[in-house]
Amino acid sequence: MSFLIRKIDEKDMKRLAEIESASFSTPWSENSFRELLDIPYARYLVAEEEGLVVGTAGMRVIAGEGNIDNVVVEEAYRNRGIAGKLMEELIKLGESEGVYDYTLEVRVGNASAIRVYEKAGFKGEGVRPGFYEKPTEDALIMWRRGNYA
Repeated sequence: MSFLIRKIDEKDMKRLAEIESASFSTPWSENSFRELLDIPYARYLVAEEEGLVVGTAGMRVIAGEGNIDNVVVEEAYRNRGIAGKLMEELIKLGESEGVYDYTLEVRVGNASAIRVYEKAGFKGEGVRPGFYEKPTEDALIMWRRGNYA
């Protein structure tokens, strides 16, 4: 397993939209990803293997906290540690900017994603009923409370 983690780039948009479309019932579009490039508080990374983008993770830094709003790895590349590495690098990036608290929502039925987040230090702290659509499902609210060095 050899993959590279780097910041998102304009050339990644089409590929990220393809991964999203294959992974989610309400996927982000190319334009949704493109808009991130102009948001000064958005931090997005991609995972690349042999030149092919295979996943992304990103957050928006708001009021000193990292709100992780997208993590996805192409199905053929899952269970290889890519999502975990994306999360690790995203948190390192945030910490380099003074961000130590992170939050995210995940479908309560998405056990594999919950395991990735727990390995990254997140803990469930609440539920948002009916948060997701297609199908309707509750969201587990998870937090990683910081290491204030």
